[in-house]
Amino acid sequence: QVQLVESGGGLVQPGGSLRLSCAASGSIFSINIMGWFRQPPGKERELVATLTSSGITNCGDSVKGRLTITRDNAKNTVDLQMNSLRPEDTALYYCTADAVVKSHVGTYSARFWGQGTQVTVSP
Repeated sequence: QVQLVESGGGLVQPGGSLRLSCAASGSIFSINIMGWFRQPPGKERELVATLTSSGITNCGDSVKGRLTITRDNAKNTVDLQMNSLRPEDTALYYCTADAVVKSHVGTYSARFWGQGTQVTVSP
């Protein structure tokens, strides 16, 4: 299994910035994709940004140009820097990892999710 622990959420004023961090731990053989999704109140979960181990980034349309995603492959961590925050960025932000996991019978691939960290953008 893989555990993802997020940190850095909170209350931010419109126009402000926020940095979210996520650390993966457990029986990790490798992680291909790490990143972030979010779920605004009353809406479905949506892509924020993901980053592959080789450096390919995929961003949601609503956040393009306002964020930077970085990861440390050796430490299995991923950070999300968000700028020019808007009230519509208010959501529960989830860290995710597509990992290859070691088990007693070999390895398997799965997507794992963190518990989520709340980001609220309000005056």
